[in-house]
Amino acid sequence: MDEITVSTPGKDDRNFAMLAHLLGIFTGFLGSLIIWLVKKDESPFVAQEAKEALNFQITMVIGGLIAYVLSFILIGLLLFPVLYILNIIFCILGAVAASKGQGYRYPFAIRLVN
Repeated sequence: MDEITVSTPGKDDRNFAMLAHLLGIFTGFLGSLIIWLVKKDESPFVAQEAKEALNFQITMVIGGLIAYVLSFILIGLLLFPVLYILNIIFCILGAVAASKGQGYRYPFAIRLVN
């Protein structure tokens, strides 16, 4: 009988994946974009997590633009804090999962980068 071994990502890969999620709080999509561009050919785990974080941050930018347009009728003013809080919560959840070597999929994200 053949045994199937599942290799867990190394510590450096987990740290880069965690960083890709956390940088979204501070840099928007730029941090995860840079990590994805640098590490996409070196580590499949980091590439997948950075891509997921990048897609989520692009979704947050689109949500921010919609909130900006809607702020002229005062609805967007309520959306800005909601988007900000959701961004922090989901980025932290992604970072925790990545630090454990598990993949994280954001509950809502437009998957533009494949």
